[in-house]
Amino acid sequence: MRGRAATASLVRARCAERPLIRPASQATFSRKGRRGEIEVTTMTPILLLGAGRMGGALVQGWREAGAFATADLIVRDPNISPGAFRGAVINPPLETLGAAKTVLLAVKPQIWREAVNDVVPHLAPDAVIVSIAAGVRAADISETFEGRRVARVMPTTAVAIGRGAASLYAEDAEALARAQALFEPVAAVSVLPNEDLMHAATAVSGSAPAYLYAFVEALEAAGAAQGLDPAESARLARATIIGAAALMEQSGEEPAELRKQVTSPGGTTAAALAVLMGEGGFGDLLPKALAAAVARSKELGG
Repeated sequence: MRGRAATASLVRARCAERPLIRPASQATFSRKGRRGEIEVTTMTPILLLGAGRMGGALVQGWREAGAFATADLIVRDPNISPGAFRGAVINPPLETLGAAKTVLLAVKPQIWREAVNDVVPHLAPDAVIVSIAAGVRAADISETFEGRRVARVMPTTAVAIGRGAASLYAEDAEALARAQALFEPVAAVSVLPNEDLMHAATAVSGSAPAYLYAFVEALEAAGAAQGLDPAESARLARATIIGAAALMEQSGEEPAELRKQVTSPGGTTAAALAVLMGEGGFGDLLPKALAAAVARSKELGG
């Protein structure tokens, strides 16, 4: 009897250490989104395939927005950091994954098929797949997931602070609604009318934060080259960019109008813009940069 009691105690202790998968549930309620009050329908638990930067950013954003409890998450990632996603169910047995009604595919597009092969047979037939894998077409995802409904999303990493942007596409209304429920709390959402536009959305939005960070890097370095202390140049450049973005949002004015307000004829700003907007400047570079991003997005989709 003592042996049985000890074994039972050990099992209870281990179960207490490992969060249990919650039963599937659905709720429709109002929530404050990036564009005011919205009504969303959630289907939990959510299976997160991939716990990298974007997956982690989403979980952080949901937590801060009060959108989903960590206990509503099942996370599968062989390289997950110890202690990450506390409260979530981490790498449970495959046969338990049928509880998930929403599956968020958040792995790199180069490895997505091999990352999901062992998962697919264990999913519920009515599970909806929401993919943030750049370039990978919905039809290919649906085929690999044995015909399940699919929505595609291209978010930005600012979802981590509830200030992201997200482009959505889905043919199926329920899949689209499920994607909106995931991203409305943490992003300004745009629904695209056709899937081909996801390539352009990736170039204009998904990749664009890196363009801005690269611009800030260059601005800081140029300021230091003109004699500013590097730390002071960095402080000025970053505060300027953040303030300009906030003014653009709060004023509601067009970027061209805000630019004109800063640019006096014959002044220092006009001299700099003559270089930035002249031959070989933004007007030439950005179309080339976006075309390169679009081409790569198409390559990733096969």
